[in-house]
Amino acid sequence: EFYDLPEGFTGSETSGSVIALAFYDGLWAFDGWNSLNYAIEELKNPYRNLPLAIIIGIPLVTALNILTNVSYLAVMTKRELLQSSIVGGLWADRVLGVAAIIIPISVAMSTFGATNGICFTSGRLTYAAAREGHLPQVLSYLHIRKKTPVISLIFLAIIALIMIIPGEISSLIDFFSFTAWLFYGLAFLSLIVMRFTKKDEPRPFKVFILVPVVMLIISVYLVVAPIVQNPDLGFLYAFLLIIGGLIFYFIFLHFKVQLPCMEAFTEFIQKFACVAPSKYKPPDHSKDNKL
Repeated sequence: EFYDLPEGFTGSETSGSVIALAFYDGLWAFDGWNSLNYAIEELKNPYRNLPLAIIIGIPLVTALNILTNVSYLAVMTKRELLQSSIVGGLWADRVLGVAAIIIPISVAMSTFGATNGICFTSGRLTYAAAREGHLPQVLSYLHIRKKTPVISLIFLAIIALIMIIPGEISSLIDFFSFTAWLFYGLAFLSLIVMRFTKKDEPRPFKVFILVPVVMLIISVYLVVAPIVQNPDLGFLYAFLLIIGGLIFYFIFLHFKVQLPCMEAFTEFIQKFACVAPSKYKPPDHSKDNKL
């Protein structure tokens, strides 16, 4: 049995705050688009491959997501969608029949793929920030044999475990999206300002100025609308977290305050995890073996 697609939108909220929060859920699912920037140092021929990945990957994923949601609305009512704990499983039972097992297997494979990509890019982000001095230097150390930023990955795992303690995924998504789009907006604003203040700087990648302007407007809406119409403590926590980051920035970066225990802690981590600064080159024992 098939249903009319407009039926799924009956009774929808028109509040600007609710629409912004709804975008949080959708944009969180699409947030992998910015991961390409984190891994640019690892790309071969990034001037060619990065634009191709963006131009091909993002529209393709967007089209697949839209078609997936259309297929859901075509075979399920709005109530069934809201009450089902596994929407994809219900869709598979009605459309695929005995082949419905394909869906959970595909979801598992997609989850592992997404987790692998997040580990790679997020670990790279922490590693690069530490290498630039914005985080403790030990987070930029690589494993002496595997050449992986194992300390930054462990650090991110600890942060992730702390964040999931409340157990409310919707609140976590709102918290993350509010913070992320605040910084996305600042990045778009910086691009616009530097387009006029740094005209002579080399630009390996250049976009039409209207693109960051439109994205800045969208970012302002996504950040301001939930606060104006439906303030929540989660947004206050996100704001306090950002302010806390500024405090640490001025103490440890601007005034260059050094904790007396950091040197001993760094030495312990190096010995425990077999890591060293990224410029470290392990000795070549191949000649010894030949001798």
